Amino acid sequence: MDVPDKKGCFDRDKQEITAIWRKGQILMTITIDYEAKKKLDLDWREIIQDMVLGAMDLEGCPYEAEVNVVLTDNPGICQVNLECRGVDAPTDVLSFPMVEYEEPACFDGVEEIFADCFNPESGELMLGDIMISVDKVEEQAKKYGHSQKRELAFLTAHSMLHLFGYDHMEEAERLVMEERQRRILEDRGYVR
Repeated sequence: MDVPDKKGCFDRDKQEITAIWRKGQILMTITIDYEAKKKLDLDWREIIQDMVLGAMDLEGCPYEAEVNVVLTDNPGICQVNLECRGVDAPTDVLSFPMVEYEEPACFDGVEEIFADCFNPESGELMLGDIMISVDKVEEQAKKYGHSQKRELAFLTAHSMLHLFGYDHMEEAERLVMEERQRRILEDRGYVR
């Protein structure tokens, strides 16, 4: 992996790798691949970084970590949704966690049980991949009456919680996950 410049960013065509520094050491690496032709008129890098760090802080992740984010369009996310979930329709966000937690955000035994989830080059815990449709960011911001900034923040926070093992299939799980999302968003100043 290349060494980041003083700002910690690399722009490569449509890909950007950001090393987040805290107290003189790398906290995590976020790779953002902007595939969509449509460009969001907001600072998507900052929002994604803010939400990823907010989730890391809230969940108390004890490791340096790595997250990959793809910003795509409805046709792009529809194709992946069909291939991975058998659903032939666009969705707002897809999450692909690397770690199978016994309980959400329980890091006990992660090093022993999921040693293959650590990047052999950087030593970072590979949390997983996030795919967000920029078309859905625009559509849902209008639908729910808030800004695109808030919608992108919400989708990123939501997906990060999936990477930490949270789900919303059962009512009790949904309530816990919604409360965690609310805390991440409010802690970082993203309100409706």
